[in-house]
Parts: sequence; structure tokens; C-alpha cells
Amino acid sequence: MEYHIGDIVRTKKQHPCGSKLWEIVRVGVDFKLKCVGCDHVITLERPKALKIITKKISKEDKEYIKEIEKRKQKNA
Repeated sequence: MEYHIGDIVRTKKQHPCGSKLWEIVRVGVDFKLKCVGCDHVITLERPKALKIITKKISKEDKEYIKEIEKRKQKNA
């Protein structure tokens, strides 16, 4: 599967903040991922990133919308 900057992906394990959704910030030899829940940024080697990503989330997906609303409420 191809990944592009700005794609939202779901991972196998959740981040300590509770979110499983990440936004792709950089693609190449490494993947740079930003947590949708708390904006924490991590860098992973490409093979490890491909292993932990379970699916690409479409922007219309209800879970994506819930997570974004939750994040906005937390920051407000």
C-alpha cells in the first residue's frame, strides 16, 4: 500500500494518550508519524512502520471524526 504525507493511519497498539490514529508527516527511508490525540511526533524505520500500521483511515470514517473532536475538546 502507498502512503503519502497527510494520510491518517491506524496502528496495532495505542499511544499512551489512548489514540491509535496517526498522521503521516514524512515518508521515505523513515516514517515520521504525529499522534492525532496529543500531537506527539515519532520517527520509525520504514519496515517497522509498515509492520505496525494496520490500515489507512478515510477522512469520512466516523472514528477519525470522533478522534479529531476529542482532540479539539482536550485543547480547548
